[in-house]
Amino acid sequence: MDYPLYTPANGWAEQNPQDWRDAALETISRVVKESGVDPNDIKGLGISGQMHGLVMLDEAGEVIRPSIIWCDQRTGKECEEITRKVGEKRLIEITANPALTGFTASKILWVKNNEPKNYAKCRHILLPKDYVRYILTGVFATEVSDASGMQLLDVPKRQWSDEILEKLDIDKSLLAKVYESPEVTGTILPEIAEKTGLSTATVVVGGAGDNAAAAVGTGVVEDGKAFTTIGTSGVVFAHSSDIKIDSKGRVHTFCCAVPGAWHVMGVTQAAGYSFSWYLDNMGAEYKYQAEKQNCDVFDLINADVEKTPIGANRLIYLPYLNGERTPHLDPKCRGVLFGLSSMHSKADIARAVMEGICYSLTDCKDILEEMGIAVDDMMACGGGAKNATQRQMMSDMYGCNVNTVTATEGPALGVAILAGVGAGIYNSVEEACHKMIHKDPDKECRPNMENKATYDKFHQIYKNLYNCLKEQYKEIVKI
Repeated sequence: MDYPLYTPANGWAEQNPQDWRDAALETISRVVKESGVDPNDIKGLGISGQMHGLVMLDEAGEVIRPSIIWCDQRTGKECEEITRKVGEKRLIEITANPALTGFTASKILWVKNNEPKNYAKCRHILLPKDYVRYILTGVFATEVSDASGMQLLDVPKRQWSDEILEKLDIDKSLLAKVYESPEVTGTILPEIAEKTGLSTATVVVGGAGDNAAAAVGTGVVEDGKAFTTIGTSGVVFAHSSDIKIDSKGRVHTFCCAVPGAWHVMGVTQAAGYSFSWYLDNMGAEYKYQAEKQNCDVFDLINADVEKTPIGANRLIYLPYLNGERTPHLDPKCRGVLFGLSSMHSKADIARAVMEGICYSLTDCKDILEEMGIAVDDMMACGGGAKNATQRQMMSDMYGCNVNTVTATEGPALGVAILAGVGAGIYNSVEEACHKMIHKDPDKECRPNMENKATYDKFHQIYKNLYNCLKEQYKEIVKI
């Protein structure tokens, strides 16, 4: 179900929490009714959703203002305030991340600084999925994976940081109780049971943020396992039983949905979005032919890409269309087509874009390995998982097997598994994943090490280009 995104000013992004409430209740009602399952057989419910959003409720539990969501960019001054008050090094030691505009703490300070009347009315601060939990159970609760993205959690200790809250002057009583992801947080309210058809005996577990839920849904719950997802952005996400923090802040370390474990995540801003940009601006012929032949546009693109040599005839694409997070943390950098000549075709550019996305993801994986996180089993999910050409490209660059799972809804399956653990159906997240997650043997990609050696040469030039252009990115925004 779609719901509106509001942009009341440049760089702002808001949604109405009541839209999430209505969507959740309608969807649950339809699923219960149309599935024909006895409500008493629905033992547990797990919740996932977008991370970092700010939901503010008043004393009566009513929404005070629209939610400022993950992609909102208004909080630059508040990030400077957080860094100044906490200290850059200390902030990373406690929250495992530098101050970022997307995180919740800076959004709280923005409301405090710019909407003091709304802040004065606030009695409860929730994340998006946890607002839905409140509607279902009447309980104010969150869990460690989503809370890690608020920049108020002591990530190594898996609890709210009194030091951060004191330095930012945020009242701890505003925050929800923190649970582990498979822990039971409450049960379905009678009035919600009546609306949806659920049973009041159905338990609601902590659940997980979207990427942490995807990790469970793809079986990435043990050391050595990781996944790559290519949606609008791209993520390389690895499990770690030990806390590992990058002192340079290039990757995010969060508590994961497995109790007592963490995950480390690199993010590239414009992964799938790079291909959307290419198709919108240079792919008209591909779109026309796909419509004419009644086929998927990527069937035509992949056929051309596979006929084009590695390196796209010496053409390199930097996918920094909207700045970058990993490994550069540079909002000013922008996309580049390097080496463009009159010989290059739309197929060369298509391959260069696909390779540039994969180079960026390889940068993420390289940082994980630099931190001592070995990856020998990579899963692919999201839109990129459906593209066999891109999966093989990732496998060649990564130098490891890339697999997919038979289930297609990773995050939804992930929180269903967490619900199963909370309801006592499984003893642990790991046990549940071993029983419920299955690789698709027909889609396994194995690395071609000769291809990897060639990709490595182009990847080195790719990395050098950012260093050459770094200062020029700063200069061009001044003009």
